[in-house]
Amino acid sequence: MNHNHSKDGYKANSITLGGAIAMGTGVMIGAGIFALTGQIAELAGPLFPLAFIIGAIVTGFSSYSYIKMSNAWPSAGGIGMILQKCYGPGAVAAGAALLMALSMVIAESLVARTFATYLLRPFDIDGGPLIPILAVTVILFAFLVNIAGNRSIGLFSMIMAAIKIGGIALFGITALWSSGFEFAVSSQDEGAFGATGFIASVALAILAFKGFTTITNSGAEITEPHRNVGRAIVISIALCVLVYLLVAFGVGSSLSIDEIIAAKDYSLAEAAEPALGQVGFLLTVLLAVVATASAVLASVFAVSRMLAMLTDMEMIPHSHFGMSGPIQRHTLVYTVVIASFLAVFFDLSRIASLGAFFYLIMDMVVHWGVWRFRRQEIGASSVVILTALSFDAIVLVAFTTMKLQSDPSIVAYAAIAIIGVFLFERVYLSRWLAPEKDAAHS
Repeated sequence: MNHNHSKDGYKANSITLGGAIAMGTGVMIGAGIFALTGQIAELAGPLFPLAFIIGAIVTGFSSYSYIKMSNAWPSAGGIGMILQKCYGPGAVAAGAALLMALSMVIAESLVARTFATYLLRPFDIDGGPLIPILAVTVILFAFLVNIAGNRSIGLFSMIMAAIKIGGIALFGITALWSSGFEFAVSSQDEGAFGATGFIASVALAILAFKGFTTITNSGAEITEPHRNVGRAIVISIALCVLVYLLVAFGVGSSLSIDEIIAAKDYSLAEAAEPALGQVGFLLTVLLAVVATASAVLASVFAVSRMLAMLTDMEMIPHSHFGMSGPIQRHTLVYTVVIASFLAVFFDLSRIASLGAFFYLIMDMVVHWGVWRFRRQEIGASSVVILTALSFDAIVLVAFTTMKLQSDPSIVAYAAIAIIGVFLFERVYLSRWLAPEKDAAHS
């Protein structure tokens, strides 16, 4: 295993607790609020703020496995390290790690399309070719910033996280204040929202919190990692819960559930106008553009680092394609190409669905591995891990059921992609990498 950490920018004790929290919230808040509020409301109906709370509880149980493993073995390999410790260097670990990386790329394209959607709201454009064009533009911008060097990204993430949390919290409080603190979300068809829809909405709410895994992937670089990885994850999730609830109640106080669903891709901007007037609407659009652009920047950085680390750990293949420079620069290119493809060919709803499927499967593989192979060694509670696994399974079944009714093709795409990832890793590790290793040893 090649540990070229210093060459590719991995430095021990280079990320403070505050920096780790900013990194986690920076990735989470861009996707969670602006991209998913309307989609969660579409499935959960008037109870959509509760979906965020349940999503946070499920994520809290899920984070336990990652925290216990990171406390025992803090590593820049993050989730790749956790999976290798549980399953060894085989197709299960490599396949699940690749699913995680792909779910991060999916989140990137989700936020990029959200950036484009909000940017076009003042011009009353909510479709057409400009959305994918602008989405690809912001992804390319993030690529160029990352190429320029990563030293300023930590400071930039902290500043952007503070602006996002402050601005979004102010939006929620002001919207609630202007409505007299009334939350009167209603729908003409209350019977349209059932228990299955609500549970399925939790899958998207979990997606709004999954940015905590970015902290896991920086384990070895965080100061006092045995203590601070867990603390950073818990604080990030808690901050996001507060922000998400403020926004959910703010949107719910301004719009009916039917109006939220009608404007699902830009519900915050739509909610801002009746609550805060034209100036509030434009400020909310500006906040959304800044927040989503910074989230794309943080996500591109995080994904390229994870792919570089997985390459380093010989869990995924790598080709230079004639490019010079370190591996992370090559993985930046891969990340940008895949995210741009998704942003062009899939709408927000389908991108979010694909991300939810990939992430839930990967998360279940992690929990099963930790429970089956490492729980005694790291002193983890079976009850907590199995509860997390059960929550994931229930949410996955409900989400799949809903999608089979509304968009069966995305379920087929997800199933083909997930099976394809594990088969690809099986072939790569047994028929491609093994002969190379044997030749190197002989």
